Amino acid sequence: MTMNSLVASRAGKLAALAALATLALAACGSDPGAAGVPAGSASSSGNASGLACPSGKLSAEGSSAQGNAITEVIADYNSECGDKASIEYNPTGSGAGIKSFYNGLVDFAGSDSALKTVEKDGVIEADKAKERCGGNAAWNLPMVVGPIAFAYNVDGVDKLTVNAEVLANIFNGTIKTWNDPAIAKLNADAKLPAANITVFFRSDESGTTENATKFLSKAGNGAWKNEPGKAWTGTGEGKNKSSGVAEATASTKNSISYMEWSYAKDNNLKVAQLDSGNGPVELTGEAVGKAVAEAKATGTGNDLALDLKYSGTSAGAYPALLVTYEIVCSKGLPADKTAIVKDFLTYFVSTETQKKLESISYAPLPDDLQSKVKTAISAIQ
Repeated sequence: MTMNSLVASRAGKLAALAALATLALAACGSDPGAAGVPAGSASSSGNASGLACPSGKLSAEGSSAQGNAITEVIADYNSECGDKASIEYNPTGSGAGIKSFYNGLVDFAGSDSALKTVEKDGVIEADKAKERCGGNAAWNLPMVVGPIAFAYNVDGVDKLTVNAEVLANIFNGTIKTWNDPAIAKLNADAKLPAANITVFFRSDESGTTENATKFLSKAGNGAWKNEPGKAWTGTGEGKNKSSGVAEATASTKNSISYMEWSYAKDNNLKVAQLDSGNGPVELTGEAVGKAVAEAKATGTGNDLALDLKYSGTSAGAYPALLVTYEIVCSKGLPADKTAIVKDFLTYFVSTETQKKLESISYAPLPDDLQSKVKTAISAIQ
């Protein structure tokens, strides 16, 4: 990859991501046995940041919600390490990423929901992933906190407040116009048009969809009656990937959609405030951090699957969020690939990297969770 590509604007990188649906960015080269890297699995070149920078090739795919984040992190990792290894990430969506992982087509997957431990559509994802890892458990490692923005395009409405019940009724088709009394009640000072609401949703299997519908289901006072899942079951017009719903909303008056926050910002979309019972809360990194800190672990040991708290959160918390997991083999990958996985993910979860993600509209992992992820990464064999 040319240096010009690495210093290209993020907008240019995202345009390439949307057009090509793949990223192939150079990563590292380095010192066997360092930073938990198995001896004999890497070439030697070290770096000042303490990374091992092993050589080889790594492929991954999945969540498009983390696409902006992983684009930046791969580029930064490359800057630290050089070009002795390459990392490819294809933002095909969480469902496709998990399937490619357990079918052995990629080395790790990004997913906005943890591996399912119960059967769905004839498959138990955790069991299939264990088979792919040679009989060893696959771990869910939370890496990217992606706030879910309810982004809208309504002329003259610069500030909009909604709650989960109103959103559920918009997305299930019960609320059809912007001046509906339920919306007007939350926005006494807004000039809401009588126009019909156009809803856009993710047409591909999406972890963003699953987390958005979990929020609607758990916080919507019964208005969302469908089972949360990666496939959309509400009303509206489908668009492919996070970029698709964001671009459609940006180009369509009187529309609304759900998307990872960075895609809303990249398309200059307005984002609704959420009222979860303690007054309107603006989407900020701090507000999302308050919500994710209240999540409970459902995994055991180094499997760090989380149960996010979508309702009953503390004042000032923004509970509509997703966590993208990097799904990895605890053991079972070839030594050269294991070396790159460990080194790259160690860099990804570092305090410096997590803090930097705030500048592109993600929220950093809470310190306690960062520490647990670092421990898990070091335990990969």
